[in-house]
Amino acid sequence: MSKTAPKLLIAASGTGGHVFPAIAVAQKLSGYQIEWLGVPDRLESKLVPKEYPLHLIRVGGFQGKFGISTLKTLAGLVRGIFQVRQLLKQGKFDAVFSTGGYISAPAILAGYSLGLPVVLHESNAIPGKVTRWLSPFCTKVAVGFVATSKYLPRAKTIYLGTPCRQQFLTPQPLDLAIPDASPLIVVVGGSQGAVALNQMIRECVNTWLDAGATIVHIVGGANAPLEKIEHPQYIVLPFYDNMAGLFQRADLAISRAGAATLNELMITRTPSILIPYPYAAEDHQYHNANVLAAANGALLFRQESLTAQFLSVEVLNLLQNPQRMAAMASNTSSLGVINSADLLADTIGASVNAHLLAQSHPVNGTEG
Repeated sequence: MSKTAPKLLIAASGTGGHVFPAIAVAQKLSGYQIEWLGVPDRLESKLVPKEYPLHLIRVGGFQGKFGISTLKTLAGLVRGIFQVRQLLKQGKFDAVFSTGGYISAPAILAGYSLGLPVVLHESNAIPGKVTRWLSPFCTKVAVGFVATSKYLPRAKTIYLGTPCRQQFLTPQPLDLAIPDASPLIVVVGGSQGAVALNQMIRECVNTWLDAGATIVHIVGGANAPLEKIEHPQYIVLPFYDNMAGLFQRADLAISRAGAATLNELMITRTPSILIPYPYAAEDHQYHNANVLAAANGALLFRQESLTAQFLSVEVLNLLQNPQRMAAMASNTSSLGVINSADLLADTIGASVNAHLLAQSHPVNGTEG
């Protein structure tokens, strides 16, 4: 007897870069029964239970050289595979979808071992370890950047861009006091903030304020500056929920280079100065940023070779050259895929339908 709706397990955990694209896709799969796989005390624990049943397992990543910690991680992975296998079997799931990261390893291997379709999305230009190792076990691997496919020669890749939250696709009002005629600079260091970036920005702020700019500086909860610069056009916030409205209004963003943030900049046509986090795994933020820089949609600087004086001048040069800013906005926009969530939902649907059709018409069976 066929089910009324296919059942999908989404494995997405940790940061917004993994969780938000998965939520964007889930919202496009209205005809599906969706449940979620995550890790305790991560972002999904706050966002997912409002909409979908959440199952939690403990799993970590392989870090550093081989040692006792590696064996513990491997034991956790094996335990996680069996836990996810049991969940998939008992829940009678039809497919698995993951956005990468540690949680995807047990999800991919458990789904593959049960013969279920597994769709993986990789948002970074340089795929992570789990994606490189396990992509051959996936039915499809959707990538956020065209160049990513060359790092996955044994996978069935398809370029679909990275899904973006719905609010970035429609105009959002701002509740901040930003003068209409003032150019807006938005500074964001990622969900955890960025101590070195925050300090460098503060050395530049007065120069930009003197030029008439308004600056919204998202410093991160643990990295708020101790000293204050009092000015009505310098707005310091630990976090801000309406990043869509902020990027839509911004004339320029100064940012780290996580894949999710870059995708939001592309969708909102926001020119940017990108300063990748220098300690990101395998320098993946630099490679993400280089995609935008190569298309002349952003300026890319290494933190270790950048000074506050140089950054200050570069920003002023951009603000004084509106034609260049307009060209950067156009180039940035050309890299974004507005309907990525729809395309990825269609890819999942095609994989599920093929699987269900194969089950109802087994090769060695007979039709009733």
